[in-house]
Amino acid sequence: MSGLKLFRTNTTNSGVTEVMPHLAEVEADVQGLVEAHMETLLGVRFLVSEYSTGPVHRGRIDSLGLDENGSPVIVEYKRGVDAGVINQGLFYLSWLRDHRAEFEHLVRDRLGATPASQVLWTAPRLVCIAGDFTRYDVHAVCEHRRSIDLVRYRLFGDDLLGLETVATVSGGTAVARRARRQAAGPVAVGGQSASLVELAYAVDEALLGLGGVNRVQRKQYRAYQRLRNFACLCPPQRSKLLVYLKVDPKDVDLVPGFTRDVTGLGHHGTGDLEVQLRTPRDVDRAQDLFRASYAAA
Repeated sequence: MSGLKLFRTNTTNSGVTEVMPHLAEVEADVQGLVEAHMETLLGVRFLVSEYSTGPVHRGRIDSLGLDENGSPVIVEYKRGVDAGVINQGLFYLSWLRDHRAEFEHLVRDRLGATPASQVLWTAPRLVCIAGDFTRYDVHAVCEHRRSIDLVRYRLFGDDLLGLETVATVSGGTAVARRARRQAAGPVAVGGQSASLVELAYAVDEALLGLGGVNRVQRKQYRAYQRLRNFACLCPPQRSKLLVYLKVDPKDVDLVPGFTRDVTGLGHHGTGDLEVQLRTPRDVDRAQDLFRASYAAA
């Protein structure tokens, strides 16, 4: 990991021992580890490994999955640095867009009819996991109008895995920037007051301003995502907006009328901490919670 040093503490003599980082011996080791724990590591439900693209495209997608918002995800792995991983992944992403019915059939077989009927095709994602990336790789993904995550991995000792997001690019970023105010408004429709529309815009600005954030619009909520969702903004309920965060409610001093533990309670979006926003001051109060959820994603 770039600049990261990891130490194991020794409580007996108060000493520390550095745990040296290393790459996997072979690419398959990285792939097997991520596929076995994909939902925990990436927020993606694993579908299939080494998926054949058929005799015409003559390729094999390393991993296929479905993320928390129902977006298709391609995951490609490289043991070290490989300039071809991005182009290879983009090739498969184009194939995926042309084979929607095939992917939905796969989801139906693995996860059931309901997830298959709710696949979100507005922004299929490519996640590239490699030992490292060059500055040219980072520049290249910024030139594409696709949702791409570059993730650097390192193994530490025999039992520790580190993942670091090097770059995150959201599909359609240029369009979103030209119409950010309009894009922030759809959660406040149906005759809602102008103040709630402005409040939704303020929340949008605060969450996007954390950096490297994808925004995914679903009918029931808008997700703000790094590798995983860290915030979900729901349509207004009378005089307030609801934001759900990936923060453990047990770690928060809950304030009635502002924060609520919704663990085990049904709601749209993801996250167990509900934040209720009524005024711009509430958005300011929520900034630390936004950052905590962002850091955990």
